[in-house]
Amino acid sequence: MRLLRHDYSDVALLGKWVTRSAAWPVAGVAMHTANGAVFALALQAVRRRRPVSAVAFALAEHLTLFPLGFVVDRMHPARGEAGLASLFTWRAFAQATVRHAVFGALVDLLGEERA
Repeated sequence: MRLLRHDYSDVALLGKWVTRSAAWPVAGVAMHTANGAVFALALQAVRRRRPVSAVAFALAEHLTLFPLGFVVDRMHPARGEAGLASLFTWRAFAQATVRHAVFGALVDLLGEERA
């Protein structure tokens, strides 16, 4: 999904970091799914101490990790390839903000359905 006309994909970032073969999409989806599971576990741990929305937690994660884009832009083995436009830009920041907010809203929505 290309929001704001910025060619960046978490699946490409993760998958092409571990393999440059045709298997990078599978590796990327597996790693991205694992990251989502870690997010859910961390959110659950925080919620044991205080109420927090998944949207707020996802945006806090985004703000904390976004500066790593500076390093990724310089060190990723597939930088410049499809799906790996520069991460440390305002357009990338805005796109990731929208994606994190939507993800958090979906987590909150699905959590309400289970409660």
